[in-house]
Amino acid sequence: MRHSSDAASRSGRGLDGVNFFVAAVQTGFGSFVTVYLVKNQWPPEAIGFALTIATTSTLVSQIPAGAALDSTRDKRWPVMLGIVGVGLAALLLCVTAARPAVYLALAMQGLASSLIGPGIAAISLALVGQAGMSERVGRNARFASIGNGLAAAAMGVAGSSLPVLTVFLISATLAIPALLSLSLISGDYQRPTDAPGEAETRISWEGAKSVFLNKQLSIFAACVLLFFAASAAMGPGLAGQVTRHWPDYATLIVAAIILVPQVIVAAISPWIGRRAETSGRRPLMLVGWALIPLQGLVYAMLLPSPLAWVFGSLLNAFSGAIFGVMMTVVAADLTRKTGGFNLTLGALGVAVAVGASLSTFFTGVSATAIGVRGAAIGLALVGMCGLMLLWSAMPETRPAQAKLPTPDNTPTGR
Repeated sequence: MRHSSDAASRSGRGLDGVNFFVAAVQTGFGSFVTVYLVKNQWPPEAIGFALTIATTSTLVSQIPAGAALDSTRDKRWPVMLGIVGVGLAALLLCVTAARPAVYLALAMQGLASSLIGPGIAAISLALVGQAGMSERVGRNARFASIGNGLAAAAMGVAGSSLPVLTVFLISATLAIPALLSLSLISGDYQRPTDAPGEAETRISWEGAKSVFLNKQLSIFAACVLLFFAASAAMGPGLAGQVTRHWPDYATLIVAAIILVPQVIVAAISPWIGRRAETSGRRPLMLVGWALIPLQGLVYAMLLPSPLAWVFGSLLNAFSGAIFGVMMTVVAADLTRKTGGFNLTLGALGVAVAVGASLSTFFTGVSATAIGVRGAAIGLALVGMCGLMLLWSAMPETRPAQAKLPTPDNTPTGR
């Protein structure tokens, strides 16, 4: 028993490290890629196309990756493969800014990411079980936010005093401690699933069919798609504006844009996980979705003022923290006893990728055609559509709590 407890504790710490370092590795992509491409004289439509390649590669690989994870007993191997893939993509960006190489690197990063996120979620579920999932996801988000924030600060300082490609060298280097942390997770981390309502860890045909015919999942996937269609382009778009208006300080400002929200996410994510168990998922989701159209309006009214990124970053922090916990928790709610947890995360990942692809592509086109303010208003309208769909169609998914014995319902033993 002592050995089992020590292994579980070591696995938990290893999972904390994986979340921390994987988030740090991934920090080099996204907004820093936009800064890198702008400084290499890429036009807005080309940058939008490059970012769309990353999300499209994630799109086509999400469901196959989820199904493969559900069919794999040891989830550590797919996560390891994903970390190696992201590290190699970062190294490729260090070498050249030529379009074919950048497109290949972003495609590799998208494909690898489709293994990492669901794999971490699956390991988390195996470690703590269904009852502890909300709090564990909140803890995952806390360590990921700390890793993201500290890496953003380091990359911002490095990018302001050294060539921007230094950012990607840091990303590639951080893949090494991510792999070392993964090795701390014990090979027998699987938690027994003998408790009532626990999810199975291997998928069956019936389980897969129940996932794709689940009406609640379809509604939630549509809400997720609209969430990212409205929000995905806001960060890179803001980074592009910052680079054009303050080129000498672009990496530092982008680092601050990333760092400030991560501090907030790290602080509140565990609370969100606990609150989801006591108050339910729906109230928190409504708050998170409502912040997206407000963020778009802030950018439309305040850009290019620095106040835009101050208020926009704060709104992004709260909405991102809520979404980061809720997507995994709702997926676990909808897949109890089906073995389709990772397949469901893959389906939701498709919704994320489709929404993000549409967001970056059409925002790049609309910003060129009608200006940044018009594009921001369009994103706000899309966000409002997502909020209305969530409010009108998405029910509460928290499982009913077991009723505790009382003097009136305690069994008499007769």
